[in-house]
Amino acid sequence: MRCDVSSEAETRAAAATSVSRFGAVHVLVNAAATDDRNGTILDISADEWSRVFAVNVTGAFLMSRAVLPTMIAAGGGSIIHIASQLGRVAAPARAAYCTSKGAIIQLAKAMAVDHAGQNIRVNALSPGAVETRRLLLRYGDMATARRVAGPKHLLNRLGEPEEIAQAALFLASDAASFMTGADMLVDGGYTTI
Repeated sequence: MRCDVSSEAETRAAAATSVSRFGAVHVLVNAAATDDRNGTILDISADEWSRVFAVNVTGAFLMSRAVLPTMIAAGGGSIIHIASQLGRVAAPARAAYCTSKGAIIQLAKAMAVDHAGQNIRVNALSPGAVETRRLLLRYGDMATARRVAGPKHLLNRLGEPEEIAQAALFLASDAASFMTGADMLVDGGYTTI
């Protein structure tokens, strides 16, 4: 279903539809991120800054808020906020994105503290550069993205979407039952150097 995660009404409707269709929600992955252009805080407008936060941060807040009551009623669950390696380290001309992803990591920690007693685990998942459409926006084509961004990772390559999906599956599963409030880096060693 389509959902603008920056809209409280739409997030509530999405949660209600999910509950009516599946009976309960046990896992929520907040992965929405808006397209944002490169720029320092002098280059981007206040509206552009606000849009990044409305989708990247407020969207995770609103979706979590819409789903938590049913997750609590079902006896617990796992919430995974997709952050980024750029939530831990900065990159040139990425002020809005870096700041929003840092906020997502802190949101996961704060929610983990607040909801551990309700058997809700909340973690962040921070990928490095992954071969998705977002890289095409930055680099124009995947060959350029591989050539320029790949060597920034210790493994000398970009991540694959399936690698991030496997990490999210781990965080959602009972195999991660002792993990909450963590930021799981799957960044090919990007933040190591």
